[in-house]
Amino acid sequence: MDFELIRSLNRPADTKMLLLVLDGLGGLSIDAQDLTELEKAETPNLDELAQKSICGLHQPIGPGITPGSGPSHLALFGYDPVRYQVGRGVLAALGINFDLKQSDVAARGNFCTVEKNGKVTDRRAGRIPSEKNRELCEKLRKIDIPDVEIFVDTVKEYRFLLILRGENLSGSLTDTDPQNTGLKPVPPKPLGSEARHTAEIVEQFIDKARDVLAQDHPANMVLMRGFSQKPDWPVFPEIFGIKAAAIAAYPMYRGVSRLVGMDVLETGENLEDEMETLEKNWKDYDFFYFHIKKIDSAGEDGDYNRKVALIEEADAAIARIMKLKPDVVVVTGDHSTPSLMKSHSWHPVPVLLWSRYCRSDSVNRFGERACMAGGLGPRLPTIDLIPLMMANAGRIEKFGA
Repeated sequence: MDFELIRSLNRPADTKMLLLVLDGLGGLSIDAQDLTELEKAETPNLDELAQKSICGLHQPIGPGITPGSGPSHLALFGYDPVRYQVGRGVLAALGINFDLKQSDVAARGNFCTVEKNGKVTDRRAGRIPSEKNRELCEKLRKIDIPDVEIFVDTVKEYRFLLILRGENLSGSLTDTDPQNTGLKPVPPKPLGSEARHTAEIVEQFIDKARDVLAQDHPANMVLMRGFSQKPDWPVFPEIFGIKAAAIAAYPMYRGVSRLVGMDVLETGENLEDEMETLEKNWKDYDFFYFHIKKIDSAGEDGDYNRKVALIEEADAAIARIMKLKPDVVVVTGDHSTPSLMKSHSWHPVPVLLWSRYCRSDSVNRFGERACMAGGLGPRLPTIDLIPLMMANAGRIEKFGA
């Protein structure tokens, strides 16, 4: 997307847009009826909305490429995720309002479980509660390494934040997470000579963390991901000429919203809390990003039935959202997380776009196979969704004479 072109075509309008992201929405069939989780779910409100919408499947990065949550969200916000890259460390830091300096190196950590032979048996340490996480972070804060200042803070559940502050640091490091159980954590490797010093510091931190956590089963080791430093990017509200707000309970999604310049609204942990936040702030913003996380978590846990139930819970919110009388609504996921695979996948994601100006298609049910035949096509580039929302909201001028 050409941000300068979009900025030059912005047109003020008294219209409201809502982007509802059901995290990890896309799936694969696993039940006897050969239905994905979304197809299995009873979603009368989404189905009714789909019948009035233009539907399709969107692809966050490219064919066959499995997106992380950060890149897929940047694509949803209109940023080319290949050009605009940032590690999860920065997103985690911004998500918990850490005062991140430009030269800091941030990393997202997972508490995990390892056997005596050092192999990982659970990458999420049984999803320990945040209270336990805070106890463990207090232990890790006692780690001392010469010539660097170390900050450790709780993110949520098994996730924590590591910040390194000092001279000559670089975020150009590989992850230590092997991404599968039965393997040992991978040593951090510098991606360039400028990162060798930082890699040595991270290795020291991990070695000391192993000793500190040795008796804290199931959270007896750490995995580090997304080493990065804060970038300087154009911001969403200025690019699109709108006042934008984010409603998200999980820190990483609050972080990516804050990174692109959205106002991040305080909200609670569950869907009801988020709905109340939306209703309370509806008059104050042009654009809302509304994120629902737990569908993705169920997919990662391989829990098909729980993912179905959570999709049904999200469906119940649609009628309440439509009572606010939005002008444009997009409902989709950031990526697919099939419970069959217990991970993100490369499969395109169902999407519907509703407005009074959309050309509705023949899709009559919101699901993967139905949306494949929709008017948006089977592989819409994700970065095209925001300009389509803007156009349907009457916020883009004609180009040329």
